[in-house]
Amino acid sequence: MTTEDVRRIDMKVEVLVLPVGDVERAKEFYERLGWRLDPTPPGVVQFTPPGSACSVQFGEGLTDAEPGSAKGYLVVADIVAARDALLAAGVEVGEIFHDGPGGREAGLDPDRGTYRSRTTFADPDGNQWLLREITSRLPGRVDPAEATFSSAGDLAAALRRAEAAHGEHEKRTGERDVNWPDWYAEYMVAERTGTELPT
Repeated sequence: MTTEDVRRIDMKVEVLVLPVGDVERAKEFYERLGWRLDPTPPGVVQFTPPGSACSVQFGEGLTDAEPGSAKGYLVVADIVAARDALLAAGVEVGEIFHDGPGGREAGLDPDRGTYRSRTTFADPDGNQWLLREITSRLPGRVDPAEATFSSAGDLAAALRRAEAAHGEHEKRTGERDVNWPDWYAEYMVAERTGTELPT
């Protein structure tokens, strides 16, 4: 079998194992996040974040890794709304930051650029989660035939961005665009798949 043969086989990340020291304490924390508690065999606790195709598991004897040694990335469409929701759920969340010309800088990316704004939080064992605002994928990251939205909130955020961009489009053209649904659709698919945005 060649590398090309392997590339034709779908391999989707299904579950990541988190090392925790206290299973019940970790379960309470991830329930507070609003993640879905999935049915599992005895001794395994599994949660799935909203809109995610990948879940996390923990339990006695599932891993030899040191509790608190894991790090994961969570993608959100609106980092301010996500941070506010976590704070309201009683989770300690760091301040939002972005990468500037001189390195890490406080606050949102000034242009609200995709992949730019971040914040972090940890579970009770110290496993780190980095929240990253991604509104448009880098080219090649998403198959255009699979430009789907993972939740109603994800779709609503994309519609709001399309609405704002369409407003700028109408300002440039100086006229009302009666075909705005087509423009919205083109914009949202292009943003999702990392292809050129309509102007």
